Amino acid sequence: MTASMSGAPLLAAENLVKTYDGAPALAGVSLTVRPGESLAVMGASGSGKTTLLHCLAGITSPDAGRVRLFRDTALPIEVTALNDDARSALRRREFGFVFQQGLLIPELTAGENVALALMLDGTARREAEQAAAGALAALGLTGMEERRIGELSGGQAQRVAIARAQVTGARMLFADEPTGALDSRTSAEVMGQLLQTVQGTGRALVVVTHDSDVARWCSRIITLADGVVVADTAGAAGIRR
Repeated sequence: MTASMSGAPLLAAENLVKTYDGAPALAGVSLTVRPGESLAVMGASGSGKTTLLHCLAGITSPDAGRVRLFRDTALPIEVTALNDDARSALRRREFGFVFQQGLLIPELTAGENVALALMLDGTARREAEQAAAGALAALGLTGMEERRIGELSGGQAQRVAIARAQVTGARMLFADEPTGALDSRTSAEVMGQLLQTVQGTGRALVVVTHDSDVARWCSRIITLADGVVVADTAGAAGIRR
């Protein structure tokens, strides 16, 4: 059963191919992600999950195929046609990222980590700090702006990473094993927060995970094997719709 949502796409990939040392990591993957959708990407180690995420997010260029980002303009942005500098700018403004270990800067406070995402794109420090405080408050971290990352729990640190991912107004959020270092209770809390960032906001979420319990939080689950999509089903959020 294919679990797709109706409406205009936000991100579309067509026939993505990526080969490393002669072995295909992706062998013709096509998919569409729509606003409000949370898509889990599952598969065994080496199935192409992270390669797919990197191609969708413009971190890696596929050998063939294309990725398009649809915005409130007449023409979509063809991510795969952009040069390195343009893809970097796109990632700063249109894409947000949450990784397994957060990849936060330990020397900075929670507020500074979030504000940095805006400052890197030219936002004034005071404005960036105010926006960061608002993003942290929305995730239940009021009063923790001045804490360094080492002073936070694993779940709190991941919420800082979520705030950093969404503070720029990015509509596409990418999460690579965002709960891999967390216990089951904290994993559920983090997934709940991630889903709240897309529900009713016009954003979409792509989560790479090996954990079926995490995947079931999403509205849709695709499974990769040997670089191709072998299943496309509804997750718990999709069944509830």
